[in-house]
Amino acid sequence: MDRLPRRPTAFSKVSVKSQTVIPREVRQRLKLKPGDTLRYRMTDDGILLDKATESDDGPFVAFSEWTSEADEKAYGGL
Repeated sequence: MDRLPRRPTAFSKVSVKSQTVIPREVRQRLKLKPGDTLRYRMTDDGILLDKATESDDGPFVAFSEWTSEADEKAYGGL
């Protein structure tokens, strides 16, 4: 039986206020700094955590129905 390659693993505990400290290795790998936004993506296998980009954090990101090519042509110059 082949073993899967070992990958670095980090752990942290959740406080009574549902807060946790992001391990140093994770902060360094994601190049996180104070004020950055994290994105949690749910998958069938678990949760993926990464640093959100500015477009991920935009106020209209939830309105994907307004991002079609026709909408861009109609409203792009406003």
